[in-house]
Amino acid sequence: MKLFEKLEPAFIFMAVILGLLFNNVDTINRISPYLITIFLSLMLFALFLDIAIEDIGHSFSNLKFTGTSLIINFIWTPLFGYFLANIFLNGNIDLIIGFFMLILTPCTDWYLVFTKMANGDLSSSISLLPINLALQLILLPGYLLLFFSSSNTLELNNLIYGMITYIVIPFTLAQVVKYFLRNRKYKEKIISSFTDNQLLFLCIAIFGLFNSESSVLIENIDSIGVLFIPLILFFITNTVIDYYISRGLKFSYEEYASLTFTTLARNSPLALAVAISSFAHNELIAISLVIGPLIELPILYVISKVLLVIRKNYWRE
Repeated sequence: MKLFEKLEPAFIFMAVILGLLFNNVDTINRISPYLITIFLSLMLFALFLDIAIEDIGHSFSNLKFTGTSLIINFIWTPLFGYFLANIFLNGNIDLIIGFFMLILTPCTDWYLVFTKMANGDLSSSISLLPINLALQLILLPGYLLLFFSSSNTLELNNLIYGMITYIVIPFTLAQVVKYFLRNRKYKEKIISSFTDNQLLFLCIAIFGLFNSESSVLIENIDSIGVLFIPLILFFITNTVIDYYISRGLKFSYEEYASLTFTTLARNSPLALAVAISSFAHNELIAISLVIGPLIELPILYVISKVLLVIRKNYWRE
């Protein structure tokens, strides 16, 4: 992984701090909403350019590993996340939805960093990228409607608008661009000009979000802190589940490490985009989606070190 990809959490944190520091600059306040829309769209366009959707079939070269990961990610985790949110988030519907969206969407980038740090099977983790992305596109709106359509917070029109604006349009444009660039000698150069700047696009969007909604964050700082408890329980529980399932299915250590991070690492720009568009008047939802990873990433680092200890002292093939 490139150095700036490894430093992604630090850049995100910096974008949050800068957004808050410039919260009283009127000119920046006025353009912040446009920064969010434009650069989130660019981020997702670059993401769709970078992922080969046609390679979904490759995910099934190891059916046991892939099937286990998908069941944990898209059946167990949403149900468990919904349970944790309702138990620990004190009935705050915005935090409940934000936490649920965070838990539902598997990571599409930095989980590879932690997989590599733990000496996991990187190729298996990479093969899951397109299918995880595809299932997020399909299941995120479905789960939101299933669990929150009666909450008076989610409006179907806003959800449809968000999916079209941030998902359908960037996805379609990315496929059109790749189609017209096929077999062109400058294809990789053009595509890399977007994909190499995914982190920049995301950070500018996050800057805009925290600049425009700084007052919401400050007013709810105590409420946001309660996200720590269900997140910790999620990581502990799923780490234990991953260990015993891997043992039961006789996975190699490398498969076990890969399964751990593909089922633990969260935070997808898809969730942030849908939150901003579908819950336009519930800014705390989007803010919790950005705050969550700042709690998550140190935990994933610790888990990567724990897995290396397990490999050295306890794992026997």
